[in-house]
Amino acid sequence: MEQHSLCTSFPTKDLSTPRKPQGWKAMPFILGNETLERLASYGMLANFMVYLLTFFHMNQAPAANLINIWMGVTNFTPLLGAFISDALIGKFKTIAFASFASLLGLITLTLTAWLPQLHPPSCNSQQLPHGHHCKGPNNLQFGMLILGLGLLAIGTGGIRPCNIPFGVDQFDQTTEGGKKGIASFYNWYYITATLVSLITLTVVVYIQDNVSWVLGFGLPTILMVCSIVLFFVGTRIYVHQPPQGSLFSGIAGVLVSAHRKRRLLLPEDGETDVSFYDPPLKKAILLKLPLTNQYRFLNKAAIIEKNDENPEAGCANPWRLCSIQQVEELKCLLNIVPIWSACIISFISMAQQSTFTMSQALLMDRHLGPNFEVPAGSMVIITMITIGIWVLLYDRIVVPFLRKLTKIEGGITILQRIGIGAIFSILSMVAAGIVERERRSRANSQPQSPMSVFWLSPQLVLLGLCEAFNVIGQIEFYNTEFPEHMRSIGNSIFSCSFAGANYLSSLMITIVHHSTGTSSHPNWLTNDLNLGRLDYFYFLLAGLCAMNFIYYLVCARRYRYKTIVQVEDEP
Repeated sequence: MEQHSLCTSFPTKDLSTPRKPQGWKAMPFILGNETLERLASYGMLANFMVYLLTFFHMNQAPAANLINIWMGVTNFTPLLGAFISDALIGKFKTIAFASFASLLGLITLTLTAWLPQLHPPSCNSQQLPHGHHCKGPNNLQFGMLILGLGLLAIGTGGIRPCNIPFGVDQFDQTTEGGKKGIASFYNWYYITATLVSLITLTVVVYIQDNVSWVLGFGLPTILMVCSIVLFFVGTRIYVHQPPQGSLFSGIAGVLVSAHRKRRLLLPEDGETDVSFYDPPLKKAILLKLPLTNQYRFLNKAAIIEKNDENPEAGCANPWRLCSIQQVEELKCLLNIVPIWSACIISFISMAQQSTFTMSQALLMDRHLGPNFEVPAGSMVIITMITIGIWVLLYDRIVVPFLRKLTKIEGGITILQRIGIGAIFSILSMVAAGIVERERRSRANSQPQSPMSVFWLSPQLVLLGLCEAFNVIGQIEFYNTEFPEHMRSIGNSIFSCSFAGANYLSSLMITIVHHSTGTSSHPNWLTNDLNLGRLDYFYFLLAGLCAMNFIYYLVCARRYRYKTIVQVEDEP
């Protein structure tokens, strides 16, 4: 098999920059911007289900659907943001424009709480907590709510896929110090994200529940202003990498080239005089993908024909010839898709934390002592604490123990870790159904003595373990199995998993809401949970996750981890 390297598959831009990376000098501005932005957006939305039910007087199912659809849009927009950043305007401008979009969204949502014309009139506190008999939002009020959420989705789509890569750009990746700095940057990134979650689930949620929704929304808006100011203060320090071109054009090029050359024979089919295009890689790429026989028909895109070469301009037509690296990158994407699809349903249990778990908490005894009532939105902190404790124990105790048994660096494989998380997803929904059945029974038999809200702890702890195994496992999986320069796309695809779970959850809520009610009894997800059967809905989700787990096992068994070659080891 002859390899050829006379031309370049696609024109590339010069990625060099005259400014030397400043490393940690730039981090206070980038991490500060990221922390304040997360504090603003999380603070606005951590308690949003309660806001829709008690302040906007929306019904149970529509409120849950609105949050699920919005979360779905929010998790899809990073894919668009990554494309705009890579192909058109670069990371800095993408973050800048997205930050202003987020600020406008936060201002809009704050106005819905502040101006009487933009929210429904107040309702008698003696009525049902879900606003069953209260006047709901009119078209203008609901439209302003959607506008604010839409602007936040645009902001998230630009900020999320660019913040980490932009931070990595500030380090010199060719030096040992730069590599260590990047590793520390990841650690600080996740530490600040955890701290933000703890603050929003306690302080901000308490202000919203017990002081004022206007103040509870206004503070995140002010923090977003501080985030933007801090980001622009560091402008003179940042390294600005120019757009490198969209990865989607390379993917499309491989598909088009393979289709055009579909009649050619590969060496395995009897053809012997075949040359594959294998040029030197860009300096930024350190790991090379060797040619494999998986999805063999794509290998035809790298076969060199007579008219493919142009000594003066490189390749005569980049839509007829692609490099081995481009072909194998597409194979990595195709190889990951079944695993990705199998992970969507396992996230559906996590989607319930911000919807029906909040509805349950509103009907339970939330007193912690005689004078303090736990905000319903703060219950998710149990999940966060579980993640923090388990990740520490797992990293320091469990992994070293398993490493001795399995001889695997991580103790278990990445796919095994994701599978364990899927099991916890099933168990969390089973626990949620059992607790809800007991809560409903007690609420109907002893209405004056509601069940303690801390009975929600088992399902929240199990969801924390699900997240610690499944989510962290998937982050590692996508960043390990995607080629180096496709990791932003990998992180965007990971966000799409949550989007798919939110949309699926919304679809199931709609179907259950409209198909389970009869003239003699209300539907499972009626506004008054004491009359509905939320426990049946949880058990339905558990069954769906169990069937999906079987599909995941099939996909995981067929998956083959990618093979790589160090570029410096090439002859």
